[in-house]
Amino acid sequence: FNKYNRKLIYMKTGIFLSYSGLGANLLHLSYCHQIAKKYGPLTLITLNSKLKDILQQDPNFNEIIYLDKFHKRLKDIFKLSKFLKDLKFNNLFIFYPSLRYFLSSKLAGIKNVYQYPIFKKKKLHLVQAAKLFTERNLNILDCPTETKIFFKDKENDNIIKKDQKIIILGIGSSGQTTKWGVDNFSLLISRLSQIKKFYFYLLCGPQEKNDAKKIIEKVGKNNCESLDDKSIFEVLSYISKSDFYIGNDSFGHHISCQMGKPSFIILLDTPRAYSDYSINQYRILPENVNIDEISHNSNLSPNSISVDMILNKIEKFI
Repeated sequence: FNKYNRKLIYMKTGIFLSYSGLGANLLHLSYCHQIAKKYGPLTLITLNSKLKDILQQDPNFNEIIYLDKFHKRLKDIFKLSKFLKDLKFNNLFIFYPSLRYFLSSKLAGIKNVYQYPIFKKKKLHLVQAAKLFTERNLNILDCPTETKIFFKDKENDNIIKKDQKIIILGIGSSGQTTKWGVDNFSLLISRLSQIKKFYFYLLCGPQEKNDAKKIIEKVGKNNCESLDDKSIFEVLSYISKSDFYIGNDSFGHHISCQMGKPSFIILLDTPRAYSDYSINQYRILPENVNIDEISHNSNLSPNSISVDMILNKIEKFI
C-alpha cells in the first residue's frame, strides 16, 4: 500500500516447481501456502500436467501453468526468459537449484528472484531443502511441512459402502521397482477380508489396468473395484471418503495424508523425503533396512515386505 498516492499496489508472485512427478509437487504444497499467506494468491508453474486438477479448488492460486517446454536445455534460456517476462512477476520463488532458471528469471526482469543454492543439487532432501528455503526467504520460524488439500465434494453415495470401512490400495506407481505386486495385494485383501468388512478401491492408472483386473479375478468383485478409468479429480472423491491408504509410493499417498487420512507407504526404492513430512504418513520397509539408505536405486525385493508386516502396522487402525 502506497501511503502517498493511497493506491493498493499489486505485487504479482510466482512459484516454479521444477518437478515432473505429481508426488514431488504435492509435497511442496505447504510451502506454496506459506508464500501465499504473505503475498496473496499465486501463479504456480509446474512440470506436471495433472497438478492443476488436484488444486483447482485451492484459493491460494490464481492460476496453475503446466510448462512442457523451455526447461531442459541451456540454449532455451531466452525462450524461458520471454515466457517468464510475459507473466510480469515481481517475485519468483524457484524450488530447485538451477543456473538456467536463475538466468532466465533475471533476463526476464523479475525484481526479486529466490532460488535454492545453485551448486547444491546432489543428495537434495526435498522436504528439508524446501522448509529451510521458505523459512529463510519469508523470515519465519519452523515452517510447517504439511498442509491440507482444498476439496469440497458433491455427495456421491455410490462411493460409501454401508457397514464397510473403505481402504484405498495404491497398486500403481511411476516405476516398476516401487510396486509391491499383484500377488501381495491380492493376499492382503484376502487376509483383511477375514478380519472384518472392508471395501477396496484399487488406485492405479490406465497402464496398470491389467494388474487391477488380475487382483479382482483373484479376490472377487464383491468388495473390490478399480479406479483406473477415473480422472484425478474423481480420485479425490474416493480418497476423501476413505478410511485410510495402503500402497506403493505414489501420488495417492500424498493426497491421502494431506486429506488427513492415515497413509501406509510401502518403501522399496523411494528416498525418505517422500514420506518425511506428514504426521499421517506411516512407512513400511523391509526388516533391517535403514530408511536413510533407501534410494531410487535400491531395488529392494517386493517380497521383503510381507503381508503380516502390513497387518501389524495397520492393526490399531482396523
